[in-house]
Amino acid sequence: MPFLIDEAFLPATLTSSPMTDSEFAGFCAEHPDLFFEMTADGDLIVRPPNYTLTGIRNSEISGQLANWARKNGAGLACDSSTGFLLPNGARRSPDESWTPKADVKCLPESSRDGYWHFCPPFVIELRSNFDRLPTLRTKMQEYMANGARLGWLIDPDSRTVEVYRPERQPEVMSGVDSVVGEDCVEGFVLDLRAVWDPFSA
Repeated sequence: MPFLIDEAFLPATLTSSPMTDSEFAGFCAEHPDLFFEMTADGDLIVRPPNYTLTGIRNSEISGQLANWARKNGAGLACDSSTGFLLPNGARRSPDESWTPKADVKCLPESSRDGYWHFCPPFVIELRSNFDRLPTLRTKMQEYMANGARLGWLIDPDSRTVEVYRPERQPEVMSGVDSVVGEDCVEGFVLDLRAVWDPFSA
């Protein structure tokens, strides 16, 4: 499904026909300079690559989560390049996520090399220059409705973290230098100082 879209109009939402995992992967491979997700209604969300500073912040968060996951040993950390097929049919790529190894072992071996068909229990979204807060908040609620047990929406502009839990109103934390994990990621502490100001270290 080749298409041309001016970068000035990105991010954009396009109407698409349903795709299998392999069709979606093939479509993404045709457009390596763009980033794609798909809503449960089949709308294709097209985004340009993140600005550099967002990538640096993402890398900082990803590194901290990966280091903790390695030491903890119970689960696997994924970065923003990872795709999941949620139970509602949406194809999402959280900026960071963590999944227990036990959940992965429950998947058929034939599907472990593809997109995992579940929602990771812990997800993080980092607001970028392209993101609108209402859209991100809807996305966080979608994760909760599809099986996530904890989610953090991190907004560097306001230095705010919104903590999402199933069937509860989000908790808003402002002016904090760290956020502490709970439930499935109890013991994980994200140091936000290098996220708020990557040049301070």
